[in-house]
This record gives sequence, structure tokens and C-alpha cells, in this order.
Amino acid sequence: MTGATFMRFAARTVLSAHACKAVKIRGYHRQYLTTFRSNTSTINGGRTAFFLTLPVLSYLGLEAYRRVQSATVVHALEKAEEAVEQADYLYSCGETEKLYQLLLQYKDSDDAEFLWRLARASRDLSLLAHIAADEKKRLTFEAFEYAKKALEKNEACFAAHKWYAVCLSDIGDYEGVKVKIGNSYIIKEHLQRAIELNPKDATSIHILGYWCFAFAELAWYQRKVAAMIFASPPTATYEEALAFFLKAEEVDPNFYSKNLLMLGKSYMAVKDQGNAVLWLRKARDYPPHTEEDKEVHKEALDLLKKLSA
Repeated sequence: MTGATFMRFAARTVLSAHACKAVKIRGYHRQYLTTFRSNTSTINGGRTAFFLTLPVLSYLGLEAYRRVQSATVVHALEKAEEAVEQADYLYSCGETEKLYQLLLQYKDSDDAEFLWRLARASRDLSLLAHIAADEKKRLTFEAFEYAKKALEKNEACFAAHKWYAVCLSDIGDYEGVKVKIGNSYIIKEHLQRAIELNPKDATSIHILGYWCFAFAELAWYQRKVAAMIFASPPTATYEEALAFFLKAEEVDPNFYSKNLLMLGKSYMAVKDQGNAVLWLRKARDYPPHTEEDKEVHKEALDLLKKLSA
């Protein structure tokens, strides 16, 4: 029965009722409508038949509560969406410190969308040139904890997998080569899961390419460490790395200065100087928005000078 139908039914009941009484229970007035036939009928030997309707005000009160509750949820969702939009805007502008302060308000959130963004912001803040070494370390481990929490809250969030992989790799820089290599398979699994969940995310594809490049150029002593940890240590080739960097560029052209640089470096590694110069020039000419862009610009310049020497 809809609300409108119910109200019409209740109105007819009021008009035909012989009794209408208000009962106060625990401070709330609830009107119960009691109806019976005007000509008393008997059933089973003279017992009067009564028909009791639902309490109208209780019903309307419940509907009002539901509407208020629904409005509250909608408002909360809208507020959360606004905060995410603001965070993404600050990220696009390279406002790392403002972004971090904004997202820090949501550090206790159960929403993975806030948590993975906070992991990214913590990491980005740690990479700023003016951040002291001890603060950099604190932010690096903090970023990992936020990424871990994001993944716990929503395993189906591709970005949580991506930033968990990135932050796990970062803390390996403080825990030694053995730990870093030991985490390598876990990192790869989370990157693959991120791509599985979102095949159009160029950054996940890029990072997996970077993983391949890192293992392709692994130093001999690091290979010995890997062989001690794993029966079959992680391996990769420059060709595999190149394929991922090209795929990332196909998915989202010119999305990231580092991808352009890595394409240049990968082509250098496979002895294709023509394509190496092509991509290194693109990396050099990429508009610098972040500290990383500036570092990419410098490295691309240095490599171009090396190739032209």
C-alpha cells in the first residue's frame, strides 16, 4: 500500500469510526484508530468483531525518519564527493602540501577512495626537495599504512592495489636490498591486480614496466641476493619493460613525463638510438609541473648529450 492510498484509507476510517483515542506512550502521541460496525455483528456466539488499523502517525513518523535518514546519507555522500573532487583538483595543480592537509582530515575514514589518495599525497610530500630525511622516512612508512588500510577496506579498488605496490617498494629503500627483492613478487601481483581491475589505468601499466626495467638492469650482486631468497628469482627483460611503457602511452598519450623518459631509456637499452632520441626529446620538452618533472627534464637532457657525444 502506497503512502497516498494509506492516507485515503485512514481518512475514510476516521469518518466511519465510533471511537478515536490518543494514547501517550513515552512522551510520544500516537493516534490509534479503532473501528467497528455501526450495527454490532456477532461471530461465534456473540463476540463483537473489531478491526484495528495501523497507527497513522507512527507510519508517517517512520516515513519522515526514513526521509531524514536518506537525506543525511545523500548529504554525506555529496560532501565526500566534493572533498574527492577538491583533492583531485589540488593534485592536478601540484599543490602537494595543501592536498596532504586536506586529506589528513580523512585519515580515519573507512572509504578507500580517501585512503589511497592520502597514501599518494604522503608519498608525494616525502619526495619534495625541502623535506628532511627523518620526515621523508616517516611519510614513506605513513603512506604505506594508508595504502594498506585502503586495500583492507576495498580489495576491489584498483588504485589501492597500485599505491600499495608503490609504497611497499618505497619502504624497501629503508629495509635493505634483501627485503626489497623479497617484496618484489608481492609488488608485481598487486600491479597485475590493479591492471586487471582497470586496464585503462596508464600509471599501473607504467609501474609494471618500471618493475620489469628494474629487474632487467639488476646488478650482479643483487641477482645473487635474489637467488638466495627465491628458488626462481624474479627476472625481466628490457623488451618486456618497453612493451609496458608503450602500452601505457597507448592507453593515455603523454600522461606522465617519467613514462616518456623510460621509453627513451628502454630504447637505449635495446640499442635503438633513433627511437631513444625521439622519446628523450619528448621527455625534455614535457612541461614541468612537479619536482619529478624537473628531474626528468634534467635526466633527459643529460642522456641526449650522451647520445650526441
